[in-house]
Amino acid sequence: MEIRSLRADDPEPMAAAFAAVGWLGKNVAQYRRYLVEQETGSRAVFVAGVRGGFAGYLTVVWHSAYAPFGVAEIPEIVDLNVLPSFRRRGIGWALMDAAERLIGARSDTAGIGVGLTADYTAAHLMYLRRGYLPDGRGLAYRGVPCRHGASVRVGDDLALMMTRPLR
Repeated sequence: MEIRSLRADDPEPMAAAFAAVGWLGKNVAQYRRYLVEQETGSRAVFVAGVRGGFAGYLTVVWHSAYAPFGVAEIPEIVDLNVLPSFRRRGIGWALMDAAERLIGARSDTAGIGVGLTADYTAAHLMYLRRGYLPDGRGLAYRGVPCRHGASVRVGDDLALMMTRPLR
């Protein structure tokens, strides 16, 4: 397994790999944007490869869109994805290791958000095993903590935000 930074030749094969498993929202434009953001320093992108093929990726944003992380200057791990055929091989764990090492050089704390449907069960368990705990503000919808009684759509925009001390 290899963990490295996103390169200019990565967007097309990454998008194709996700399209092949039916994840159509993962497109070339998104990865090109990530490449530009990596080059400007607002995002770091780690790509995992196995035997020369693409297996997954993770990004770190230095200025979180989640208001409490943004105010506290907590970098956020965003968009961790491992292709289904490569899961349960330690790839997500290795991507998280790389992200936490990078964040730890700049911050005492790492933040992450996790979806709330059954699709995210493995992620919940991994984050808990790594020491991430809820940040105490309840659910967040599109980066804003939810108010009691609010109506929100259950999907990728609804998350439980978590933090982990790195030092």
